Amino acid sequence: MEGDDGDFLPDSSEHSQSQRGSVASSVTRAQDLLVYLASDSAVHLTLEGLGCMNAQELGRNVREALNIPSTAVDVFAFWFCSPLLDLQLKPKHLPYKLCRQWQDLLYRFTDAPQEDISQDEPCLLYKRNVFYPKSKELQIEDEGVLRLLYEEAKMNILEGRYPCDPEHWLRLGALSCAIELGTGLDDQALTVAIREKKLPSFLPAHAALGGGGFLSTLRGRGGRNAEMEQNLIKEYRSVCSSAAAGSSLEHIALLHQYLRSCHTLPYYGCAFFMGEIDKPAQGLLHRGGRKAVSVGISLEGVYVMDVKEKHVLLGLKFSELSWDHSYPETEGDSHILWLEFDGEEAGMPVNKLLKIYSKKAELMSGLIEFCVELRSVGESAAAGTDGELTPSPEPTGRETNEKTRERRQGKMRRQSSVVCNRVHSLNTISYVDDGKEIKRLKPKRAASFFTRPAQSPTYSAVQVTESLEQG
Repeated sequence: MEGDDGDFLPDSSEHSQSQRGSVASSVTRAQDLLVYLASDSAVHLTLEGLGCMNAQELGRNVREALNIPSTAVDVFAFWFCSPLLDLQLKPKHLPYKLCRQWQDLLYRFTDAPQEDISQDEPCLLYKRNVFYPKSKELQIEDEGVLRLLYEEAKMNILEGRYPCDPEHWLRLGALSCAIELGTGLDDQALTVAIREKKLPSFLPAHAALGGGGFLSTLRGRGGRNAEMEQNLIKEYRSVCSSAAAGSSLEHIALLHQYLRSCHTLPYYGCAFFMGEIDKPAQGLLHRGGRKAVSVGISLEGVYVMDVKEKHVLLGLKFSELSWDHSYPETEGDSHILWLEFDGEEAGMPVNKLLKIYSKKAELMSGLIEFCVELRSVGESAAAGTDGELTPSPEPTGRETNEKTRERRQGKMRRQSSVVCNRVHSLNTISYVDDGKEIKRLKPKRAASFFTRPAQSPTYSAVQVTESLEQG
């Protein structure tokens, strides 16, 4: 993932000299390049000078091939993705050279075995720019751009990367049916179409395939699928009744509706990193262990999600946290991202620290810092000369109805919703100001969470100065 202005690329003169001949030879001859999209399709390009072409120049070629307007230059970015590491490229990065340095990046940012690193090969993807604001997406009217955003959002929903509640993914599945199959199908035709494409093409795999267990075994997968189909058809009818049937703008309106629904998920548009957290001690022997988590970071905040259970463990806006990362002090230690936030223990307000073990902690910390800076710049730009915020445009009737529906759903949200925080299930370190009653740990920072001003919050990384004991 992009960090701050400092490049993460290896800077070895010996390594660069060994590549000089191969890079120079690629300047004059044409080379084939596959750029993958979220839909698993690919753009085939034949380019000269690929070895010296930066991501900005390459993006121009991809937009021309996809017939995407130049106004969408900031919507998408190039990513190198593999099972071991995902990185978003800066416009100045040279994809060809970065690909040749991939193993160096894997050694720096992953704990993968040498054999896996030697066999890993990244794919070049053209997908959503993590720094592109959600608010600008719904201003896009180009169907090709919206379609790319839709395909990526749908992929993240189906793969469980964006956890959501049943009523939410059912609505999104019905919108997918309307977008991909049309809005004019009767129940029989829709049932046939769904069965041809399979339920996992419209609903998250963990929902469509079921989670197993005794009750699901008694009911049988067939019965579950039939129930899912009927629920999907019913929701499809609701979507079609509100769609502008026969309108030339119907498809664009449906794409907007899908993206708008995804925007209610706080982690939409995040860059994701794999890590681990400590499990709470359980049983007579107080055994703990670690749990795999996915850490999503966007312009809005940081979200820690349970990979197995597909739900949020902790979600924090940047105004609600301090952070830092630490390097291993001795052999066998881990890179750690520290998240500090307000909490409560035994009815008393405390500060809590969550440790996230990951060799990508440096990348995560850099991304958080960069996002905080971008938000600060954006908030300053949004303020007028008199310090007042620029008013946002009035919503249309359709948008007003959508927001009203979302607010109504929000009021009914259960505490068990997958998007709710589960701080009680986290193994955190707690401390108070005097450092006596709960834990003797206190990171250095400019001001206490309990005394800092509510407006115009400042951000300071947590500096760990004492040995960290597990609470």
